[in-house]
Amino acid sequence: MKRQASLTDIQVTYDFICPWCWIGGENLDRALAVTGLSATRRITYVPYQLNPNMPAQGMDRKTYRSGKFGSWARSQAMDAQVTQAGRAVGLVFDYERAEKTPNTLAAHRLIWRQQQIGTDASGLVKAIFKAYFAEGRDIGDVDVLVDIAGENGLDRDLTLSFLKSSEGISEVLALEAAAKARDVHSVPHLRMGSDVISGAQPVDVISQSLLAGERS
Repeated sequence: MKRQASLTDIQVTYDFICPWCWIGGENLDRALAVTGLSATRRITYVPYQLNPNMPAQGMDRKTYRSGKFGSWARSQAMDAQVTQAGRAVGLVFDYERAEKTPNTLAAHRLIWRQQQIGTDASGLVKAIFKAYFAEGRDIGDVDVLVDIAGENGLDRDLTLSFLKSSEGISEVLALEAAAKARDVHSVPHLRMGSDVISGAQPVDVISQSLLAGERS
């Protein structure tokens, strides 16, 4: 009987309102495919809220972004840049559909729960990113998250019960604090063994890091 190779963790520190995290995740997937290392790598997700003080109900996106970046015009220019970068890797960004900038704590808790029970959370992570950036859904809304979970094979009732509880809140906040203590100050942030990659780096950069880890 052939022995299954042990999996090596890749830690991805991320937030669901970060478009570069979605793009960086796609580049990581492509790098794993190109290097043939998909079967020997396991992606674990580390939460990091870019807006930890965001109200639970979120904020009007135009109001929030205009205040954060100085003007709505500047925000739109940044959105256009991201849309172009996403298109280059096959991801659709449709910012006109997004009315809110959401609080992402509940979404992070949902991913934390999946990882706690030993389930690969990658598919759900991608679905939440797509729901927000491509479909304009309010991923800070518990009912929306329950819908996304159900669409991806999770039990809706169990998901709703979990999200309405306080389970996972302190754990997610502790993971975020630990990331900051490790000097993680921006996302996406990839840790592959002793190697660290910051930002949504292209496929070839991530591939080189993966292969360097194989040789070390």
